[in-house]
Parts: sequence; structure tokens; C-alpha cells
Amino acid sequence: MKGAVAGASRCRSAQVARRIVHNGRMDRVLEPEIMDGEAEAAAYARADFSDSNQAYVADVMKSFADQLANVVDLGCGPGDIAIRLSRAATTTRITGVDGSPAMLAIARAALQSAGLRSRVSFLEGRLPGVALVDASFDLVLSKDMLHHLPDPQVLWSEVRRLGRPGAAVCVVDLSRPATSAAAHEIVERVSGSEHPLLKTDFYNSLCAAFTAEEVRDQLSAAGLSFTVSQLTERHLCVKGYLPG
Repeated sequence: MKGAVAGASRCRSAQVARRIVHNGRMDRVLEPEIMDGEAEAAAYARADFSDSNQAYVADVMKSFADQLANVVDLGCGPGDIAIRLSRAATTTRITGVDGSPAMLAIARAALQSAGLRSRVSFLEGRLPGVALVDASFDLVLSKDMLHHLPDPQVLWSEVRRLGRPGAAVCVVDLSRPATSAAAHEIVERVSGSEHPLLKTDFYNSLCAAFTAEEVRDQLSAAGLSFTVSQLTERHLCVKGYLPG
């Protein structure tokens, strides 16, 4: 739905044709690369993610209280996570990264209104190779961005590059339902009253998401010993510490 190198999408006929089910589970369907349209960004920013974003920040504060000095948020979107975390942890320095200029314009306006420009900054950049110094962060965050990436190792390699030895990592993302019908049911139940564009993006994002087992395989391939847990029917969480 939002993007750090990639963003939410419109459904395309070729993608629909590829929604094949193997062993009772729908195959992953990639999204277009980035949510850079103003209409898409505005629809996403207007949606109410306050409960899930606040829960994410609260969990980060509880789980990684000693790792909050310098934080990077990959795929920051409209900046809500960074702003909420800055309000909760007043000595924390946060850098939000996103690949969508439209999203970052919204994030910077929100930051100006919040009066937190001395503690939070936003950077336009795409993974891999974001213009940030290697091994410079105590905590690497990402929420609802992994499913946008054609190659998930792009995220895990950037997590490893940006985090200091022993840095904490907390990634929350969507979890792919077993079937397209299940994805449609989730969209209508969770966001039936939202803007149609947002509902389409949500559905496409669910279809592009990974399962918990797929994420475990990604981490094994990346040499990262993180824990993957299924939070809800549509969300999973990855937590852990970098080697060192």
C-alpha cells in the first residue's frame, strides 16, 4: 500500500491471470513498483491506521527500550510511525525513508505540524542503496513495506547494512491469505467504507504479501536469526537483533 522502493498498485489483467493456487494457497502476485501518484498517496494518508500504528510503536518501545538512540524507518509512507515514535521517545533521532515524493510531501507537512523537525527527518530513497551511512542505526523499523518488493532480499540486505552490530530489528507486514476470495473478504470486512482506490490497493497488497514460512526462508537465506510470528490473519511480525 505504501512504498519505500515500492508502493501500492492497480490490479492488472496479467496479474489476475497469475493468481494460481498451488496446494490450496494462492501464489504471490507482484504489485507495480511505487505509489507515487498524489491521489494514491492522499487516499492512503487519509485512511485510519492509527490503531495498528500505535500498537506497533508501543511494541517497539516495550521490546527495544535500550535501542532507541538512532532509528531508521524504511518505507515510512506519510510519516505516522516516525512521528508517533518521536512523541513517545523524546530523545530518539529518527530517519524515515520512502521512494514516493508524494508520500514524503505528506510526511513533511505532518512533521511541520507536529513541530518535531529537530528529531525526525525524511529522506527520498529506494532500496537497495539508500544514501545513509552503513552501520549507523541502533534500531531498524519497517511496517507494511516488505510486500511491495519484487525481491525481498533487498530489504534484508539493507537491514543488515544500516544496522549497527547488535542493532534491533522490527518488521511488520501483511500476510498473504490462502485464496483471492479470502483476500476480498478481508478487504470488505476491514476497510469496506474506505476509498475505492485504497480498497483496490489493499487487495493487491494482500495478494503480494508473503506467508510467515516464506519470510522464515528469506531470513535463513540472508543468514539472519530473527523470530517470525503471525500476529493476526493478515499481519506477521519479524523481530530480532543483528549479529555482533
